[in-house]
Amino acid sequence: MHRLLQAGALAAALLCAQPAFAQAPAAGPANSAADPDGWGGFDFLIGDWKAKLRKLEKPLSGSDVWLEYEGTSKTRKLAGGRGNFEDFDVSTKDGKRIDGQTLRLYNPDSGEWSIYLVNAAKGQLMLPPTIGRFRNGRGELYDYEVFGGRAIFVRYVWTHAGRDTAHFVQSFSIDGGRTWEDNWVLDLVREGR
Repeated sequence: MHRLLQAGALAAALLCAQPAFAQAPAAGPANSAADPDGWGGFDFLIGDWKAKLRKLEKPLSGSDVWLEYEGTSKTRKLAGGRGNFEDFDVSTKDGKRIDGQTLRLYNPDSGEWSIYLVNAAKGQLMLPPTIGRFRNGRGELYDYEVFGGRAIFVRYVWTHAGRDTAHFVQSFSIDGGRTWEDNWVLDLVREGR
């Protein structure tokens, strides 16, 4: 029931925000590259990528078994650059597949990005969003959720060296952020490189 209420609140907020997306923002750079730690934080990710993913098979279990996936990531701008949408499709050599979508939205009032995982097969935005910002070209975003029956913190860290490579790490913490376990390590190389 709680997730249903969250989903309803999010849908209402997105619907109310629609007119704002149709208009140019009152403030903000004309070219997002002029603000790489705010509005332009995810500009490096726009385009088509070859993806290599290492995923911890059983996070927070003490396991050190990693699964390796390869595939593609394709990210497109939305709302004049105030958001983007990613299609992600990777698989292991033995056929395990991850087909996911991500919606990222920038809030010019807070200077923060919100990342929503999308379950297109079920028509759902997964909640809560992961929220954070870029500083000196490094994006750090956080959320709080329940995993395996216990409350955890989730951290996303995005970095990139130039325009043709990007690196992402997802980590979980069960001790309020004092220690972190990496469980999703993604390296992207731009298609054609």
